[in-house]
Amino acid sequence: MKIRNYWNLRDAGAQLWERSNRQGRVAIALTAIALVALLPFAGASFLATPIAAYDAVLVYPVGVFVLMALGLNIVVGKSGMLDLGYVAFFAIGAYTMALMGTLTGLNTWQIMPFGIAFAMIAGVLLGLPTLRLRGDYLAIVTLGFGEIVRLIALNSSWTKGPNGIANIPMPPNIGPLEFKLDDQKVFFWVVVIMILLTIWMIRRLSIRRPGRAWEAIRQDEDVAELLGVHTLKFKIWSFSLGAAVGGAAGVLYASKNLFIAPEMFTLNVSILILACVVFGGIGNIWGVVVGATILGYLPDRIRFISDARLLVFGTVLVVVMNFRPDGLLPRKKREKVGEKL
Repeated sequence: MKIRNYWNLRDAGAQLWERSNRQGRVAIALTAIALVALLPFAGASFLATPIAAYDAVLVYPVGVFVLMALGLNIVVGKSGMLDLGYVAFFAIGAYTMALMGTLTGLNTWQIMPFGIAFAMIAGVLLGLPTLRLRGDYLAIVTLGFGEIVRLIALNSSWTKGPNGIANIPMPPNIGPLEFKLDDQKVFFWVVVIMILLTIWMIRRLSIRRPGRAWEAIRQDEDVAELLGVHTLKFKIWSFSLGAAVGGAAGVLYASKNLFIAPEMFTLNVSILILACVVFGGIGNIWGVVVGATILGYLPDRIRFISDARLLVFGTVLVVVMNFRPDGLLPRKKREKVGEKL
């Protein structure tokens, strides 16, 4: 009974949001943003992990994981396509930042459009021949793509192979705000802005034709085609947008870490980001944010128990997914295929 009451709090919050007028929603949203922006000042004892300072933890893995999970949710949650190679777009953005930053002298903000564009192009090039596949076949192809990108980075001289790329420049200061290695509050605020922009983009697209088309494809692709939805076009659109978010996350990560190597972009990252989406609630933006925050923060927080932390981490996932198979914050039920198309 207590568990049921606990989950009813989420429904009560959703009803409060739905019943609020425009001004009320703006006030709630601004208050939430202000609280998040002030989070780095909460104190090291509350947010720090055994191996990282609190402000660094908020940027990576938490902030970057949230951003990547939102991008993958466009593909998995909105369109219903299983992508096991999402880390490839993260790697493309990171290597774009590393190579252009060390070779051309451009700064992070000048390189960001290139990282996003190259990731989107990779998404389109992968999607054109493969998005006619479905289910397990598509998952296997995307998994292979992720490994191809990693192996290219591992065996290419221009990426310096397994030695990786060092001396990646930090972003230039934004007015009085200075990017520092020992104080990463500014990095955190930049990541939060990127997350908010991504949420805004997803919400705007969700209420328009692309979102309705993705919903139809997710429910039944054959019926969607019969209703006149150009499924391949909208699937490529979904894939490229998700890739763009992954590319942006890669640029931010490389400029924050100042060093990248192929072992940072393994299949494990793709699986962990997919777990964030499933754990939070496939298709639910706020569920994905919550899921990625927990799964990004928890492993390092319990690192003090050494090898047993993986057992604890896995046990938490198994227990939650048994009691909440739709995730912590399940998506709302949508209209049947064909309505509002």
